[in-house]
Parts: sequence; C-alpha cells; structure tokens
Amino acid sequence: MNRIRRHWKLIAVGASCAALGAGAGAIASAGAATTTTTTTTHRVVRTGLGRGPLRRAVHGDVLVATKSGFETVIFDRGIVQSVAGQQLTLTEGTNKTATRTVTLTIPTNAKVRDNGKLTSLTAVTAGQRVTVVQAPKHTWVIARTPRIR
Repeated sequence: MNRIRRHWKLIAVGASCAALGAGAGAIASAGAATTTTTTTTHRVVRTGLGRGPLRRAVHGDVLVATKSGFETVIFDRGIVQSVAGQQLTLTEGTNKTATRTVTLTIPTNAKVRDNGKLTSLTAVTAGQRVTVVQAPKHTWVIARTPRIR
C-alpha cells in the first residue's frame, strides 16, 4: 500500500497512456474498415497449392466430404516430359535426387488450361509446369510456362 501512494503519479501516467493507446487503436481500426483499390502490374498464377505445407507436394490423395458421401480427389504436379494422345508424362519432384516419372491418362472431357487459356491437351508442351487434379466426375489440367528469371 505504501508503494502505491509513493508511485501514484507514475501509475496514473501509465494508465492514461494505456487508455489513449486503446482509443487510438479503436479509431485506427474503424478507419481501416474503408475499402481501398490498388492495381498491380504482375499476374499471379495460382494452382491452389501455393502456400503452406502443400507448397512442395507433388502427389496427393485427398478424401473430400460431399453431399452423397466421401469422394477421393487425386492431384499430381510436375514438369511435362511428353504428351502422346491422352497420355501425359511428367516428372514429379523439384530437385535432382528426389524425382519420379509418372504417366497419367487424361480423359477426353478434361478441362485443360494452358497459361490461363482454355485449350486442349495437345497444346501442352514439354518443359511446362503442370498440375493435374482428378475428381470422380471431372479432371483439370493446369499448365503454365515457367518464367525466365
């Protein structure tokens, strides 16, 4: 009790600063609710696996809950080696020591995007990065040409 009486000015200043800081924070967050529009000059191609632990994933079997039960969705990512008919051969893995070659059969009704444009499987060329997603009713092939840095 004796210490509080001795340091009451210091405690009062600290409490005032805390109250002012909380008020300023409330005002700043209220102002942050306004929308701002910014434009960028670069384009980002997203395949849905770009962040987090799936960033380096090259193959996966995912069990998805649907209205009618559970369904399995399979994805593969890698570099295209060749395209022959409906066969897509790609190399999975990012470094020289951990790679594997996989040949996938792509159905004729698959949605194929090459650098963002809807196209056919024959437009996909060797050296492109590709993500193939196979669901029970649909298949998607997302190919893009790597940027030269």
